[in-house]
Amino acid sequence: MKRSPGARLCATAAIGALSLSLLTACSDDGSKDSADSKASASSSAPSSSGPAAKALTTAELEKLLLAQGELKGYKSASGDDTLPASKSSVKTDKPACDPLAWATAALAPGDTDANASNTVSEDKTSGATAQPEDIADAFDVDMTFVGLSSYDGDGAEKALKAVSDGVTACAGGYGLTAEGESTKVTKVVAEKGAAKGDETVSFAADVDMDGAGTATFHTQVVRKGNTVASFYTVNFAAMSKGGDMGAVPAAVVDAQVAKLK
Repeated sequence: MKRSPGARLCATAAIGALSLSLLTACSDDGSKDSADSKASASSSAPSSSGPAAKALTTAELEKLLLAQGELKGYKSASGDDTLPASKSSVKTDKPACDPLAWATAALAPGDTDANASNTVSEDKTSGATAQPEDIADAFDVDMTFVGLSSYDGDGAEKALKAVSDGVTACAGGYGLTAEGESTKVTKVVAEKGAAKGDETVSFAADVDMDGAGTATFHTQVVRKGNTVASFYTVNFAAMSKGGDMGAVPAAVVDAQVAKLK
């Protein structure tokens, strides 16, 4: 049985690491999604954090996440209800692609248990952005999933390399299961983004909307010392209309990276 457009939107929301509770809130009135992503490669030169680097704890990372009121025009919220709790709930059919999927799910792209996450969304009622004029406009909001992870020794550099290698290895796409929903990523391309922190890897991924075209999502992964920050943005209005989700908001990346040690 072919899934409805709304179900396709819900499956794609799983790519954004939304929980089942949010997935079931998706409408069945979505429309076809289609987009072509064109991007070029970019990665700032890495600098070693040193073999003596010690990973921060999860509790310490949680204190480094953007908090409510720290970024004008945006709202920060806990990712407890909207993000997967572990890597076991986000799987691909190609091991080399796992770091890409984990980065989009605000999970650690490398080998560490120190991980914290939240969501940062546009606040259209704050006066810093345009006031929503109708229900459709209210859904035209960028929601960014932010993940922080920390590593001992050169683990952070290895995590960024795994993401960078994955962009190349997974250029032809991969199968993804997130929160029980299966979706096909049809193409991955490196993206030229602004250099942040000590090292940055950016990429765009085209996602099959169950045969009704593709939608394009963007991810940015930044290393600062032995801490890695991942950013993945979803816009539900763009998702329902089909097309490109838009770049990760620079203001969110800048503010979050500035808080890292």
